Amino acid sequence: MKRVLWLIPAILFLGITAQAQEIPSWELSGGYSYLRAVLNGSSFGLNGGNGTVTQNLNGWFGGRLSADAYQGTVSRKSISMQTIAYGPVFAYRRSQRVTPFVVFQLGAVHGTAGYPGLSESAFKFMLVGGVGADFNINQRAAIRVEGQYVMTTFNNVRQDNFNASAGLVIRFGHK
Repeated sequence: MKRVLWLIPAILFLGITAQAQEIPSWELSGGYSYLRAVLNGSSFGLNGGNGTVTQNLNGWFGGRLSADAYQGTVSRKSISMQTIAYGPVFAYRRSQRVTPFVVFQLGAVHGTAGYPGLSESAFKFMLVGGVGADFNINQRAAIRVEGQYVMTTFNNVRQDNFNASAGLVIRFGHK
């Protein structure tokens, strides 16, 4: 009977350490991104791609660097916009199938000449807040779906934009 009582805490302890070993040290992702931009009262859509690098410091907290590039046509003008941002990511790793997360980032946005309201290329401040989920394929790969609020400040006026993205995640290492 005493052996059985010792066996229960041992199994629980080994289960906790096994779960900790499944946390990846690094995640690389890339995919399609759509930006619904709002500027001077008008809105327009831009298509593009995104890439992220995430370093997981533990099972629930990490740092994420993201870069996006968009292109589109507004009022018969070809425009593009690029972003780069960094900030914390908080993940909830309780399921083998889905890993939801929240991200908050600060960074810079670049709009090319011809971007509505811009007569020349400009770099401006950007703030990003979003939620998403990784739908795990296996321990090394997942499909990421994410939605983000993106605040930009072109022409010293705040713009409230929305970004939706989907892509593939590749994981490396173990924590």
